[in-house]
Amino acid sequence: MAATEQHYTLPLPQFDKPVKLLIVVAPYYKDITDQLVAGAEGVATACGAETEVIEVPGALEVPTAIAMAERMANYDGYVALGCVIRGETTHYETVCNDSSRAITLLGLQGACIGNGILTVENRPQALARAEVAGQNKGGGAAAAALHLIAHARRWSGARKGIGFRSDAGHQA
Repeated sequence: MAATEQHYTLPLPQFDKPVKLLIVVAPYYKDITDQLVAGAEGVATACGAETEVIEVPGALEVPTAIAMAERMANYDGYVALGCVIRGETTHYETVCNDSSRAITLLGLQGACIGNGILTVENRPQALARAEVAGQNKGGGAAAAALHLIAHARRWSGARKGIGFRSDAGHQA
C-alpha cells in the first residue's frame, strides 16, 4: 500500500561551511546495510558533506557509538543505519524500541541524527526500503541529519533568556 502513496520530500539543504557526517552502521544483514550506506553517502555527497563510516556489532550499539562520538569527536551530525527483521522471540521489540528510544534521547540533547535503522517483518520489506533505486531509506536518514544540521547552524547564535533582561541588554 505504501508504494502507491505519494510523499513530499524536502529539498536538500545547502551549506556555506563544510559538513562532517558520521555514518554508524550495524552490518548484521550486510547486503541490506550496504545499500543503506550507499544511499546515505549519495545524499551526503549531493550536499557536499564529508562522511566517515564506522561499524558496530548491532542496532543496540548504534546509539552508544553516536553518543561517544558526540562527546569525543567533531562531527556535525550522524546517520544511524541498520536492519532489524522480526524473528521468533520478543528480542525484536527490545532492539527496535531501545535503539529508537536512545537515538531520540540523543536528538533531544542536541545531536543531529537521521535514524535509518529499518524495523521490518521480513527480508523483502527490508530490501525494498534499503535499495538506493527504491525507497532509499539510507538516503532519507542522511537527509534528515543534514536538515537538522542546517537548523542547528541557523539557530546556533540565538539564545533565549529566562524571562528577564540583564542591565547589559537594556538600553537606558
